[in-house]
Amino acid sequence: MRMIDTHAIRSDFPIFERLVHGRPLVYLDSAATSQKPRVVIDALDDYYRRYNANIHRGIYTLAEEATQAYEGTRKKVAEFIGASEAAEVVFTRNTTESINLVAYTWAQQNVHSGDEILLTEMEHHSNLIPWILLAQRSGAVLRYIPFDGEGYLDLDAAQRLISDRTKLVSIVHMSNVLGTINPVARIASWAHAQGAYVHVDAAQSVPHLGVNVDELGCDFLAFSSHKMLGPTGVGVLWARREVLEAMPPFMGGGEMISQVFPDRATWNEIPWKFEAGTPNIADVVAFGAAVDYLMNLGMPLVRAHEVELTEYAIERLAEEPDVHMYGPRDPENKGGVVAFNLADLHSHDVASVVDTDGVCIRVGHHCCQPLMRKLEIPGSARASFYVYNTHEDIDRLVEALDHVRQVFGLARA
Repeated sequence: MRMIDTHAIRSDFPIFERLVHGRPLVYLDSAATSQKPRVVIDALDDYYRRYNANIHRGIYTLAEEATQAYEGTRKKVAEFIGASEAAEVVFTRNTTESINLVAYTWAQQNVHSGDEILLTEMEHHSNLIPWILLAQRSGAVLRYIPFDGEGYLDLDAAQRLISDRTKLVSIVHMSNVLGTINPVARIASWAHAQGAYVHVDAAQSVPHLGVNVDELGCDFLAFSSHKMLGPTGVGVLWARREVLEAMPPFMGGGEMISQVFPDRATWNEIPWKFEAGTPNIADVVAFGAAVDYLMNLGMPLVRAHEVELTEYAIERLAEEPDVHMYGPRDPENKGGVVAFNLADLHSHDVASVVDTDGVCIRVGHHCCQPLMRKLEIPGSARASFYVYNTHEDIDRLVEALDHVRQVFGLARA
């Protein structure tokens, strides 16, 4: 398989032209948000310069052009994730809002006192808090699939926990801390055999793995634009047509209605039933350019590049005896994420020093406090990779860790 020409790709991203503290930028925080290629920035600029107008309502040229671009992105997203039709793609603000949409509509109708919601111990707060709130409102019971010392889910426990009391399994596809890629399709088959529905937090997986909703076998899938080269402020909820049609609206207002009377209303067709008010038109249009960029690269190549980078990062960090890594060591079973700590230093101190070398990493609990408590650490540093990262970036990180040791008077192990 041919590999990505990363150095050529970097020229597509204006941010890599800048220096940080006098050093070339090394950006290793794509799990938090990705950088944006020039084509995405240009698409945003072009919308505001040439055809800024509200969508779906106007019949003049600008409005029709804006509507076509907005709905064109919906079609691209549907193709990107293997959806049956564009109407199954709902635009939200982010993954968090997509998950809350499910919690306040489908789950509010279908999850009742004594029913069980099954999560995992590695969930991001965005796929934890909405279900805690739902359990508090409904009297439902939360259960958790544990993970083992290597960062893999205990699948025997998962099978035991899924029962006829399980109404929903809500599971992260790829952990934003451990990098673990969970066997969603297998778990979904067990859940469906018990009559449960399956929601997947795909915020980390869709940008990197080449996700197909039919292959996953899920009922709901949530992810965000900004983690896959697109703008902030755009999320996606996918669900099968019949599921979306049976769900009540999430927010009320313009666009989501069909007929309105003083005392009642009827709702628009999907997906617009869930897109009340003027949407984030410009960023959705630019999101379409990001999807085009990734599709032109080819997701198998994106994945292969990240497997190679992750393997290299694990090898380099494993050479440092005072570096402790978390999660699977097999790059085939994890995404482009490596969480670690240096000696007994607080991760915030590590990040502050490596920043002076122009290296950007994420630190803290990564919105996964239950996971951190299980690991018995307050937090970690995290390096995460994407199409624009190189072996040299990882080398720069390892060199920066030597700088950390110097600053804090640590002997190099």
